[in-house]
Amino acid sequence: MNTAAFLRKRLVQTIPVLFGIVLTVFLVVRLIPGDPARIMLGTRASEEKLAELRTELGLDQPIWQQFVTFVGNVAQGDLGQSLFYRRPVLDIILERLPVTVTLVVLSVILSVAVCVPLAVASAMRQGSVTDQAVRGFSTLALAMPGFWLGLNLLILFAVVWPVFPLSGFGKGPLDILWHLTLPAITITASLAPILIRTLRASLIEVMSAPHVQFARTKGLGETRLMRRHVLRNGLMATVTILGVNIGWLMGGSVVVETVFSLPGLGALIVSSISARDYPMIQGIALVFGLLVILINLVTDLVYAALDPRVSYD
Repeated sequence: MNTAAFLRKRLVQTIPVLFGIVLTVFLVVRLIPGDPARIMLGTRASEEKLAELRTELGLDQPIWQQFVTFVGNVAQGDLGQSLFYRRPVLDIILERLPVTVTLVVLSVILSVAVCVPLAVASAMRQGSVTDQAVRGFSTLALAMPGFWLGLNLLILFAVVWPVFPLSGFGKGPLDILWHLTLPAITITASLAPILIRTLRASLIEVMSAPHVQFARTKGLGETRLMRRHVLRNGLMATVTILGVNIGWLMGGSVVVETVFSLPGLGALIVSSISARDYPMIQGIALVFGLLVILINLVTDLVYAALDPRVSYD
């Protein structure tokens, strides 16, 4: 099976997954205790206003009819109207999406840049001071909560030493990079240790494989051995872990975006929950679900590209 056929097959397989996401998002909002219209408008709202909002949201219709209408609108790209912003949900999401995606991409690049050299150094010097230092760094970084680290980075590098800005996204590539440095470091501190541990364990396992031992007996240097025979094979498990964690980062960026006041989807969903903006919450949840599916697909393609033994079948 070639790449195009594999993509077609995976796209077909995503249809039931998408349906499950749509159903879950729909039910979660509808199963919240209480009257959504009264929660949105407050306890002092008149019955006329409540009835008007119920009609606007379709809450006066049977539940099955609400779901059919919701699915039909989603299929047409209509995620509804934001109750707080009074604008189409999809337009607002598309405005905020680049912030979250840019932050996640920058964090992944920084995490990989930190992970590979540290994991290689640790695996090549098992039990040494370097190995213990790398493992200690990983444990310490994992133990630090993201919000705590983010606040301390802000205090140190935006208040005490004003090197980076306190908030905002910036304009232009360099300005955006300047604004996202501290948030990316915060996310990297939680992602890189996981990748380091995974890659180190994989490299140690590959280094004891027969073909690596044979190459070593032929006089191949450790550096060339690592580059030509060990690193590529050791990356397999790390690619899978990275793909899973990128999906987690899309939703897990909520805390970081809130701490650094970034105008992304994470901050948007927090404000939407506070404002009881249910159409916006539904729209963001659907977009996050689509992004996770896309990330998993890309992960499978990268995995197959790294290991020729993997078949698209």
